Amino acid sequence: MYDKTKTHYRQEIVADYREAGEPWPTSSKTIASWAIRNKKWEMPRRRAIDVCAHELSEAMREEYFTDPQGRRVRKKHCLRMSEELPDGTHKQMTLWLDLEDDAHRRDDIEEAFQQRRSMIFTDCQHLKTDVDSYNDNGNPGLDIQLVFDFTDDLIESEQPSVYENIIA
Repeated sequence: MYDKTKTHYRQEIVADYREAGEPWPTSSKTIASWAIRNKKWEMPRRRAIDVCAHELSEAMREEYFTDPQGRRVRKKHCLRMSEELPDGTHKQMTLWLDLEDDAHRRDDIEEAFQQRRSMIFTDCQHLKTDVDSYNDNGNPGLDIQLVFDFTDDLIESEQPSVYENIIA
């Protein structure tokens, strides 16, 4: 037997919601509202800092600036690092870098970009597994085909979306 993780408890809340005959499919906000009303979830006071930090991270992730070439660029990027504690154990931490202010930290910014690329690859890998499983088990014969080469998408995204009227 194993100890339940926080994720397992939250999955049980979703299962309880469904077993209670509540509407499905639904949003996570609807389930959260139901869970709080039914005292299946409440926020410990120590979690307030975590919630605030999460909301600040979301805000930083959504901050953009326009570069000299007119591109909309995400201003802040996170860098996951491991910090050694006095007892010799390690704790993962996330530092936020600002492309405009921290340009001199090229190695850190490059590592942040590589970490983000790795997360995108992992998302694609999971999506491929999901699609393959669906194609093999969900609706055989009517396969969903996805292309994971984004070269054409990137080229197309760099094309102008507004054209000047040229009168010949």
